[in-house]
Amino acid sequence: MWSSLNEWLWQERFWLPPNNSWAELEDRDGLVFAHPQDMLMALPLALALVAVRYVFERFVGVPLSRLLGVRNQRKQPAKPNATLEKHFLSGGWKPTEPQMSLLATQCGLTLRQTQRWFQRRRNQERPCLTKKFCEASWRFTFYLCAFIGGVSVLYNESWLWAPVMCWESYPQQPLKPALYHWYLLELSFYISLLMTLPFDIKRKDFKEQVAHHVVTITLIMFSYSTNLLRIGSLVLLLHDSSDYLLEACKLFNYTHWRRVCDALFIIFSLVFFYTRLVLFPTQILYTTYYESIAQSGPFFGYYFFNALLMLLQLLHVFWSCLILRMIYHFMKKGQMEKDIRSDVEESDSSDGEVAQECLPLKNGAAHQPGAAPTDGPRIRATGQLAKGPPAAT
Repeated sequence: MWSSLNEWLWQERFWLPPNNSWAELEDRDGLVFAHPQDMLMALPLALALVAVRYVFERFVGVPLSRLLGVRNQRKQPAKPNATLEKHFLSGGWKPTEPQMSLLATQCGLTLRQTQRWFQRRRNQERPCLTKKFCEASWRFTFYLCAFIGGVSVLYNESWLWAPVMCWESYPQQPLKPALYHWYLLELSFYISLLMTLPFDIKRKDFKEQVAHHVVTITLIMFSYSTNLLRIGSLVLLLHDSSDYLLEACKLFNYTHWRRVCDALFIIFSLVFFYTRLVLFPTQILYTTYYESIAQSGPFFGYYFFNALLMLLQLLHVFWSCLILRMIYHFMKKGQMEKDIRSDVEESDSSDGEVAQECLPLKNGAAHQPGAAPTDGPRIRATGQLAKGPPAAT
């Protein structure tokens, strides 16, 4: 059964253009071609990258954050409360007003005290600034190295400057060792990101991030298996060209270097829009949709590959809208305040202020140690004397 399934899955009409066979892609005469089983090396390499990331964040990211003055905000812990904790853990991070009133009644608290408890409990779940800095520093380091490595691998290749050359003699295009190692490293990195995603900082575009990683991994594996390495390498390089700028912008934002952060944000936005909304559709999508079948007819792999690229382009449009929102706030307020995908901590007042706001009322007056009463016989007498003697009857 496994043999039959394997034979059906790797049918040439699925993966290769018409009139081509797997036999033509066997290594011969000193020429090496891409083979799907080569991608199995990405799994142990992904685990190795997870370990390297842990070491990097602990021994490089944390000391660097302290050196650059990154300070975690002090969080006031919420007082233990079984009823509120149960509601919080069941998914009620932000209860509605009726739910908040009901919980306050059940716990014998005021509405304000209950609101404050949920504020502090939410802040406890939010990651500290040092963790954000360490994650961004790791991604910045990898993206920058990957971009430099990609440029060095592709700089002397003809298809970097003329994407139509991606289809010259396709699929019989030999695999170069440098391109293989760079491709394998990129695949391993995205697999490692997918593995650590549940433990990383969860942002508002979490679902889109998962979709992006899945699409990217599928594209890399499919392009390698079908020897679409040339066009696949252009897609990878195009994405790496702006990703390291985004991570650098985050790093300077966490260190409160506002001017550097704002300048990098503008540069990142220009590079992102140009590469993702101009180059990607006009160069990548155009050549895969039209020029790829100029010498042969379409096949299943042609439709599948273009569908994945179109899905990737939709994600580009989604993130472009987020960036435009950030640019709007930037122009309105004069600086980039935060990444709109992040979940920021809520402000928390001092305990004294909380106590003053949440004092129980008795006869319309708030009672607390040292507080002057606002009503009573002496106060009424004093007010009467201040007005003067009562009029004679």
